[in-house]
Amino acid sequence: MTRLPDPTPRPRPRPLPRPRHPYLDHPSPIPFAHRGGAADGLENTAAAFRRAADAGYRYFETDVHTTADGRLVAFHDPTLDRVTDARGRIARLPWSAVRRARVAGREPLPLFEELLEEFPDARWNVDLKAESALEPLVSLVRRANAWDRVCVGSFNEGRVARARRAAGERLATSFGVRGVVGLRLRSYGIPAALRAGAVAAQVPEAQGGVRVVDRRFVREAHARGLQVHVWTVNDPARMEALLDLGVDGIMTDHLETLRTVLTGRGAWG
Repeated sequence: MTRLPDPTPRPRPRPLPRPRHPYLDHPSPIPFAHRGGAADGLENTAAAFRRAADAGYRYFETDVHTTADGRLVAFHDPTLDRVTDARGRIARLPWSAVRRARVAGREPLPLFEELLEEFPDARWNVDLKAESALEPLVSLVRRANAWDRVCVGSFNEGRVARARRAAGERLATSFGVRGVVGLRLRSYGIPAALRAGAVAAQVPEAQGGVRVVDRRFVREAHARGLQVHVWTVNDPARMEALLDLGVDGIMTDHLETLRTVLTGRGAWG
């Protein structure tokens, strides 16, 4: 007996969501201590990160540069001039000179390796500030087996792509400027290429008077399995508005403010 085909239409299987990278294993939204909490003037120092850890933060944002002799320093600026009692470009100075500088005249600059060791339970969002820092950072993450603890980002999309090629799929990365623009265009229905492998779009709320983060942008990111982390937000009203949009993380200089906002929403922890 010939069996007729079943006329009932079968739903197409939905594509599986992208697996969450272990770096993101935290109840959203994620509170990030931007430069350890830069509001007290001790940005990117071990003292700042200790204060953040004592306040209950375990996601820290920092930046890395390399000295003339290849040491990987957690520091934002290319020069020591703005926040330390010393002067000069980090890339042109040996570590023996850089280590004598003091942030706000008080705290030494840490090596990123020292921070990984001192805060074994922390997760680090690392802005790759210079091409020279790429290989030392990837080598350190590999040597420390810190794949689940580090997410690498940069304004330079190519630099992040090179870091990912050097490290492989174990390294969590975020979009650079090109990826963010592509995601913004896609949120408007405009075709744009996106680099594969990113786990997050880390963006300002607005740039040059143009709004970056809105409900459409967040929806598009989530549809692609990406989290949205917004920097640097210090006003409680803006924090509340962004959380209402569904962002997955906020970076702040004001640690107590963000903790208070999240606690009020039952989202701290």
